[in-house]
Amino acid sequence: MLLRLFLLFTIIPLAELWLLLWFSSLTSPTVTFGLVVVTGILGAWLARKQGSQAWKKIQQHMVQGQPPTGVVLDGLMILIAGAFLITPGIMTDMVGFAFLIPAFREIMKVRIGEWLKKRALMQVQTQVNSFQAGAGFQSGDTGFEDLTQPRPSVKPEDIIDVEFVRKDSPETD
Repeated sequence: MLLRLFLLFTIIPLAELWLLLWFSSLTSPTVTFGLVVVTGILGAWLARKQGSQAWKKIQQHMVQGQPPTGVVLDGLMILIAGAFLITPGIMTDMVGFAFLIPAFREIMKVRIGEWLKKRALMQVQTQVNSFQAGAGFQSGDTGFEDLTQPRPSVKPEDIIDVEFVRKDSPETD
């Protein structure tokens, strides 16, 4: 985790600075400054527009009683795009504009969904493995049924079929 934070806050800004200086040497400092300002303004406007559309879709899904999971992911990716676009730099602008493209967001939703399923499966497997190793609940002392043991089958002669009537119901009169 520390390495990721180091990369995020050190290496990426240095690469952005190098790209801006390189672009400035190819064009001019004024053009480079203008590019940073224009992409920041354009990105903020696009993110705001698409973000408000995503918010409306979330509200529509909620009113219809549907879970807005895909739309919430869209909104989150638009928020991330806005953050990248108002950050000065060429790489961050490219990533930010990519997140504003609906087709790219659909691809990312599939990948995020796969990643989340994998993480959830790993979490469940870890829980089950620790349960089976005896680190989890013990049958009998907690009141939970031990699901690792086979369940005895119920014989038809062990089933008692009964009918009952409540004493406080009007049918007893």
